[in-house]
Amino acid sequence: MEKELLLMLPGPVPMPERVRYAMMRQAINHRSAEFGAVYADCVRVLKTAFGTKNDLFVISGSGTAGMEAAIAGVGRDKDIACIVNGKFGERLYKISQRYGKAHEIRSDWGTPVNLEELKTQLEAGAQIVTLVHNETSAGIKNPAQEIGKLCRKHDALFIMDGITSIGGDTVEADAWGVDIAITGSQKCFAAPAGLAMVSVSSRAWERMTKNPPYYLDLPAYRKSAGGKPMETPYTPAVPLFLALREACLMIEEEGLPARITRHQKMSGAVQEAAKVWGLSLFPKIDKLHRYSSTVTAIEYPADVRDDEMRALIKKMGIVIAGGQDHLKGKIFRIGTMGSVSAPEILATLAATQHALRKSGFKITGDGVEAASEVLG
Repeated sequence: MEKELLLMLPGPVPMPERVRYAMMRQAINHRSAEFGAVYADCVRVLKTAFGTKNDLFVISGSGTAGMEAAIAGVGRDKDIACIVNGKFGERLYKISQRYGKAHEIRSDWGTPVNLEELKTQLEAGAQIVTLVHNETSAGIKNPAQEIGKLCRKHDALFIMDGITSIGGDTVEADAWGVDIAITGSQKCFAAPAGLAMVSVSSRAWERMTKNPPYYLDLPAYRKSAGGKPMETPYTPAVPLFLALREACLMIEEEGLPARITRHQKMSGAVQEAAKVWGLSLFPKIDKLHRYSSTVTAIEYPADVRDDEMRALIKKMGIVIAGGQDHLKGKIFRIGTMGSVSAPEILATLAATQHALRKSGFKITGDGVEAASEVLG
């Protein structure tokens, strides 16, 4: 029998058996009370993970569908300030270009965002700000709370991509002034890919476009979710909803604070291992920015080839991520999100340590032992 690979990526992540089994049942009517109860369970737990009391919906589509629903919903013909310090900030900028007048506030990938330029754009009349809270392409966590304060000061809407932080890190959408927050099912929730979850504030509802897209029409989702039973406006991916409900119940059972602490420990263990190996973390952080709690981006040492090292790790049954776009071959990334814990982290670090040695790099210490101390 072919052995399953352990996916230690920044998504998708390993799905618990409970989540997988939830999809292995006969179809149900998506206009039934049974489906409505599934949807309601998801929304209840999701609101806790988002840190919101706002309306919240689940869309059958990837996290990018949630991004587009947000920008198409409020950004048509508006001035949009797009903060970019990684690949997914760039994606929000590209979507914004299709609907409004987008202004890119660019920093090098993995470096602090340019708050002064944001202030300039807001003073010039930007009506919407987009931000990726946790930029997995570079392993950096951006200061959503500070950006939310600036948006409120200038009465701009704040759209936040929380796709790789919600459910695995502290997110307080309401307290931070986030008007539309977005996440995806295959990241910290450890559910299958294919669902986007979106929360919408009263301020965002007041500024919703009169000409929304047809499928990603947030007011249509609001109308359908407000009925009894809860529904989606269009046919949902029912098996994915069933899996998401199980993943949400697992979060509820673990307790969100405990889940966040676990994610912080796991990422801390990977960071400590890298330090002991003598490797540098890729992001450049400051007093407002932090290393990601759900993925660690590590710089390759000289003469270690990305394809060779990751192939060695894959031979041991584990998959880690390389860099994207211009960072290909320059960094590798280890995901620490979902339902994994110490055994998976230690196995991944042992495989990585072995691959580094086989690739000719002389490590300075035992990263696995150092990580064990953090996890213990």
